[in-house]
Amino acid sequence: ISDRCFVVSPLRFRVRDITQKGYEKKRSKLLGAYLPHPPGLEGSMAHDRRPPMAPSASRYHRRRSSGTRDERYRSGESAGSFFHRMAFSLPRYFKIDLSVVCLSPLSSLPPLTDTSSGSEEEGGQGEGTPTSSQGSISMEHWISRAIHQGSTTSSSSSSTQSGGSGAAGRLADVLAQTHVGKSENHSAPPDVTTYTSEHPVQVERPQVSTVPRTTPKYGNAKLMETGDGVPVSSRVSAKIQQLVNTLKQPRRPPLREFFVDDFEELLEVQQPDPNQPRPEGSQMVAIRGEPLGVVTNWPPSLEAALQRWGTISPKAPCLTTMDTNGKPLYVLTYGKITLFNYSHTYNDQHPIRSCLESDTFPLLSFHEQVALVFPNNDPAAFMVAFYGCLLAEVVPVPIEVPLTRKDAGSQQIGFLLGSCGVTVALTSDACHKGLPKGPTGEIPQFKGWPKLLWFVTESKHLSKPPRDWFPHIKDANNDTAYIEYKTCKDGSVLGVTVTRIALLTHCQALTQSCGYTEAEIIVNVLDFKKDVGLWHGILTSVMNMMHVISIPYSLMKVNPLSWIQKVCQYKGKVACVKSRDMHWALVAHRDQRDVNLNSLRMLVVADGSNPWSISSCDAFLNVFQSKGLRPEVICPCASSAEALTVAIRRPTDDSNQPPGRGVLSMQGLSYSVIRVDSEERLSVLTVQDVGTVMPGALMCVVKPEGVPQLCRTDEIGELCVCSIATGMSYYGLSGMTKNTFEVFPMTSSGAPISEYPFIRTGLLGFIGPGGLVFVSGKMDGLMVVSGRRHNADDIVATALAVEPMKFVYRGRIAVFSVTVLHDERIVVVAEQRPDSTEEDSFQWMSRVLQAIDSIHNVGVFCLALVPANTLPKTPLGGIHLSETKQLFLEGSLHPCNVLMCPHTCVTNLPKPRQKQPEIGPASVMVGNLVSGKRIAQASGRDLGQIEDNDQARKVGGMRSDVRITLGDEFLFLSEVLQWRAQTTPDHVLFTLLSSRGTVLSSLTCLQLHKRAEKIAAMLMERGHLQDGDHVALVYPPGIDLVAAFYGCLYAGCVPITVRPPHPQNIATTLPTVKMIVEVSRSACVMTSQVISKLLKSKEASAAVDVRSWPPVLDTDDLPKKKPPQLYKPSNPDTLAYLDFSVSTTGMLAGVKMSHTATSAFCRSIKLQCELYPSREVAICLDPYCGLGFVLWCLCSVYSGHQSILIPPSELEVNPALWLLAVSQFRVRDTFCSYSVMELCTKGLGLQTESLKSRGLDLSRVRTCVVVAEERPRIALTQSFSKLFKDLGLHPRAVSTSFGCRVNLAICLADQKTRGPDPTTVYVDMRALRHDRVRLVERGSPHSLPLMESGKILPGVRIIIANPETKGPLGDSHLGEIWVHCTHNGSGYFTVYGDEALQSDHFNSHLSFGDTQTVWARTGYLGFLRRTELTDASGERHDALYVVGALDEAMELRGMRYHPIDIETSVIRTHKSIMECAAFPWTNLLVVVVELEGSEQEALDLVPLVTNAVLEEHYLIVGVVVVVDIGVIPINSRGEKQRMHLRDGFLADQLDPIYVAYNM
Repeated sequence: ISDRCFVVSPLRFRVRDITQKGYEKKRSKLLGAYLPHPPGLEGSMAHDRRPPMAPSASRYHRRRSSGTRDERYRSGESAGSFFHRMAFSLPRYFKIDLSVVCLSPLSSLPPLTDTSSGSEEEGGQGEGTPTSSQGSISMEHWISRAIHQGSTTSSSSSSTQSGGSGAAGRLADVLAQTHVGKSENHSAPPDVTTYTSEHPVQVERPQVSTVPRTTPKYGNAKLMETGDGVPVSSRVSAKIQQLVNTLKQPRRPPLREFFVDDFEELLEVQQPDPNQPRPEGSQMVAIRGEPLGVVTNWPPSLEAALQRWGTISPKAPCLTTMDTNGKPLYVLTYGKITLFNYSHTYNDQHPIRSCLESDTFPLLSFHEQVALVFPNNDPAAFMVAFYGCLLAEVVPVPIEVPLTRKDAGSQQIGFLLGSCGVTVALTSDACHKGLPKGPTGEIPQFKGWPKLLWFVTESKHLSKPPRDWFPHIKDANNDTAYIEYKTCKDGSVLGVTVTRIALLTHCQALTQSCGYTEAEIIVNVLDFKKDVGLWHGILTSVMNMMHVISIPYSLMKVNPLSWIQKVCQYKGKVACVKSRDMHWALVAHRDQRDVNLNSLRMLVVADGSNPWSISSCDAFLNVFQSKGLRPEVICPCASSAEALTVAIRRPTDDSNQPPGRGVLSMQGLSYSVIRVDSEERLSVLTVQDVGTVMPGALMCVVKPEGVPQLCRTDEIGELCVCSIATGMSYYGLSGMTKNTFEVFPMTSSGAPISEYPFIRTGLLGFIGPGGLVFVSGKMDGLMVVSGRRHNADDIVATALAVEPMKFVYRGRIAVFSVTVLHDERIVVVAEQRPDSTEEDSFQWMSRVLQAIDSIHNVGVFCLALVPANTLPKTPLGGIHLSETKQLFLEGSLHPCNVLMCPHTCVTNLPKPRQKQPEIGPASVMVGNLVSGKRIAQASGRDLGQIEDNDQARKVGGMRSDVRITLGDEFLFLSEVLQWRAQTTPDHVLFTLLSSRGTVLSSLTCLQLHKRAEKIAAMLMERGHLQDGDHVALVYPPGIDLVAAFYGCLYAGCVPITVRPPHPQNIATTLPTVKMIVEVSRSACVMTSQVISKLLKSKEASAAVDVRSWPPVLDTDDLPKKKPPQLYKPSNPDTLAYLDFSVSTTGMLAGVKMSHTATSAFCRSIKLQCELYPSREVAICLDPYCGLGFVLWCLCSVYSGHQSILIPPSELEVNPALWLLAVSQFRVRDTFCSYSVMELCTKGLGLQTESLKSRGLDLSRVRTCVVVAEERPRIALTQSFSKLFKDLGLHPRAVSTSFGCRVNLAICLADQKTRGPDPTTVYVDMRALRHDRVRLVERGSPHSLPLMESGKILPGVRIIIANPETKGPLGDSHLGEIWVHCTHNGSGYFTVYGDEALQSDHFNSHLSFGDTQTVWARTGYLGFLRRTELTDASGERHDALYVVGALDEAMELRGMRYHPIDIETSVIRTHKSIMECAAFPWTNLLVVVVELEGSEQEALDLVPLVTNAVLEEHYLIVGVVVVVDIGVIPINSRGEKQRMHLRDGFLADQLDPIYVAYNM
């Protein structure tokens, strides 16, 4: 080797790359395939050194030689090319500093050679070629020498210097130039590292294109040469240098504290049972089956056997098919399916080969895959096609017939065909006609399937081959014979490849085990396309010239005794059935006579590995033993798609030898331990043996998870087999193949028991005395619940034992597990008989729950009953388990009864929070100060000193010389209106729109003043009211309401706005009106003429006592004259109006608003929103209470701006009314409610283009404020913003406000400090339940987005206080929001004068700190956060975040939950859930969901709701109530009335679709 070679500087570890120990481990793993093998394994590669009957050696040999060869090991490959490809396949975490590498031309390096490119059939070495070990050693010596030489020299020349002398540049160009010749596919090879034992080499794989040597340019960069004559591309070098420089930059550490799920710290960890049984036996040893006998006349391949029997006995029957009446439909002889080349009937004998060699399929070549799509009633066509494919040397992939485009599991089958590269499908004529067709008659492409060319195999569709054409029949080799599909637990479909030698060896092993002889008759009930039905009924039968009687599934459904009848009729020697066939034969045998099973020498039970098949075997024997059936005839077998036949019980002539049985404790089995128990107990499992190991095979039992370590003799594990007669791999899945087909079992000391690989069978069991194999379950059916293992088949057996014939339809039960709250939960789904009553259902379900709990000591999470024949089926009628599970998880199962038991099953909930003795408020405050946290308090802008202007206070005189400025402060709104009527009489204050968007009416300042005067006069004359009397205003949203309000102020009365009753719903809405009128002690009711008649109608008299109404005044007929004198309040603290509303908790209360508070409120809104007479504001709110009333009636008069009034009810007729009005009037500021926003989002979601064409433009909108008394609905506001972004709406225009009962507006959108989206934070939901605020990153687990509720209004002070101790809290605490300002309410107006409640809500004092200030308690929980933004005065902005109402918060398990969080989780679970509400009932959580859709979906929601709340909130839902749309009461602001709903639930007034009480 030349001295001028790769020179690498001393290597060093980098932080976070890989440790020395980890590197050595990874290196040894990656280089394992290329280093010299141990003597045992090396010997296994030489053909002549294998033992004559060593199946494992043969298997290992064919595994190594199968598949595509690795082209990197061509013997003539140069060292440079090898290193080029080796370096480019290095893993990402091996890095090399390219700036310290220098290399020389590679022309002097000798070529590396490897014998792996030669044929492995040759045991010796090629001439002049070193051995494999020599090649590996010389290669390692060459690279090691290069590395150690590099420790003495280095070069750091820049790759971009003139002349291109940089080492990185030379490396790049050599790598680019040395790969010359044809391009090869190197996507598959494994990663390899450089051979060194002292320093790990770190290489970052650069993306360098491969270019031919003759190319003069690389892109646009000219090639230069270094001093050594190596061509260099300066552009490539610069890019590599840039990459290296990037890698040198420090990386940001991952945000672990935000994304590590510390769920295990929270959950109640299941402690292991100290008394649980543990394995005590010695370590087992592998069991070898009997030698596979060599029979001289065994054919060298199945094709040769077919040709032999076709020549010797052409008329011998091979296969007889039956019709649905049980009569022979077609007899296929060996002569018909054998190659008679001299006969003109060639197409009848071998149709497939001719078609595949014709011009019909020019693209189909040898060893390609072909789909065989044949129905279960046509085994003859399938058999001809299968053997035709074997003769044509193409690979058949038998699959099921897709009857519809949405068959159960059909999509996964399509994925398998696509991954296998299948383009041709063979089928029969009848099947082809039955496939679904498109409008043009073509077969449509099924969902998930590749595009297929369908070909019919009948002879009339085939072209004749030449007369002199003869097939060439080869001996069995390592080529793939066929691919058998296997459905996994999760529903995915894998293709198991079976080689020709494995196929032949398996047939030989079955022949030896079953003692098959020529001309025997087999009755086959099984699916002939896969598993035992294929191996016995199609393959082994041909090898031994046997006659198969095939019973289709359609006949079995009509006549379950048909297979027994055919055994009697044909004197069948062997029958292949499943335990269900035996069971249904038992049910139907009563009507059958003349049954004689004397001829039967072997009854193969295909699912004998199923633990509950023993009951069918015993019952069948008990009934038919008198009919000639001998006990030793029943031969259960165990099989899997990977290992083919694992074990089978041999038929014996000795009837005295009883079969092996084991009575095992269920308790022990759940811990994978064998404990023999007595049959008298219920909690036992009786298993039968499935015979001994197959001839020529080696079997052991290993632990199912982790390292494949041998089990002890009294331990349950997974059966592993080493044999030639097994599957080879999962097609195209090398990783899964390695984990399943290349397993090396190890002893407890870590030593492998064999140098040959074993195959995992997927069967759980043990090897008993005498080498008998016992199977206790399957890996696919394994469910690990709280650390204990349970098998789905055992649960099915227990459920079937509970009166199966009386209730469960045809015994159809599915059992599977779903993962909920980090543990598996058992789900049982059963089909109930059509005539079952609901009482029968619940009785059966309760018995099943008790049985499973007592026998298996495990709880069932969900038990669902579905109507008969509704579960998805497999082609042969079984339940498609993965599809059933998928339907359950999607909420598409449509059960008719559901019983959830989360209380008994879920035992790993977090521990309930233990309430500690309350820490005093002083200690909390000191603790916050010590920890550096500020007290959570904030305030809006200072209103400044209010001018004491006597002239402004005496507007009542309305002298012409009075001069009023905008800075002056009015104390009475009535004075403001009088002043505006005098100064700007024609200025329009209010404009009311109709549902069509036209102006219905408007009011100027003067018009409003005059109308208010007339109303005041009417109150004095007709109503005879005195100062301070209360008047109820019952008006629809409009201008009449505004005029009536100011008329009351002019008359000195106190107005109360009341929502009018709904004409179509008087029975429920009128009592509320009557209650408000009575509670407010209204002296009269003012309303319109229409509503006046409604209040006294017959419908009204049915709902309330109409005679008890106070006087009702109709304002449609007003008097002409003015009042003698307008009322002037003597004290600004007197009552201005009463604000009556119903809270979300269902409490009706009126808040007293004084003239001082009203005026201060209007001024604060005016300053915050910058409202002036030149402004226009669109208002789409209900005008009856809260901020909606203030904006509708008061603000325009105070600020002078024009209010465009849009009644929200009109949007039900025209959803676009509000947005069209905003666009038409060019409004900059608009106010709405969440219900309005939701109506627009849902109603206009698909109309944005048409609205745009109508000229809708929202680009002028500066603020769109949602008025609410709840936590901001961030999802709705974001959806609204995104939806109308194309119409010009600015993303930051949408904001929210917050007000409550004691203060109608605390926060409102601000125009001056709009920053770059400062409003959303993410908090840890789990910390929030403990009243702690912990900010996290977006997307972190358990994060909850919260949006700021607008900017604090001027003159408002806020503090966060502990609702129990009334002490101030810090920024990191969740507490009650307390507010202090001039526009707080004065107190509650109550008939009985509850002074204690009034004092607590409106006049609270802190228990520590500032104890003098009077605060009002909002009743809402929230927190403050100081942001980095600054307001106009330069102060940092304090953001208020509202979390939820204190009255609605639920104390569950010692933690505080907010209903909105649970409801958000529930609504996401299913598309049919329109609305949801949650509330507590005693200690239970009740969830009410509104269903949009058919009632059959109602029960689908119960498990989905339970699962979602468990997963996200660690709460068990006690009751799930499914109701119709509109049942959940919602107030005018769009807020849910949860307490009203709770009262309705307790009074049984909801009329639910379904109520589920979780156990």
